[in-house]
Amino acid sequence: MRYAEIRLVSGDVHAVEGTLEEVEKGLSDAARSGQARLAWFKEHDTGDQIGINPAHVAVLRASETSD
Repeated sequence: MRYAEIRLVSGDVHAVEGTLEEVEKGLSDAARSGQARLAWFKEHDTGDQIGINPAHVAVLRASETSD
């Protein structure tokens, strides 16, 4: 299963479902929509929804687990 790891400037890391391109697009769309706009993703481990402020993203990395 493909997922992306989003590292924030605070050092927190969030693993979210989706390809690198899908997650990058979500972050880019939110950034263009306004300063207070969050990018919404599903957490890889829990399936919970998580909102991330694109201005706080430091690193975006692709990962994959075997099914």
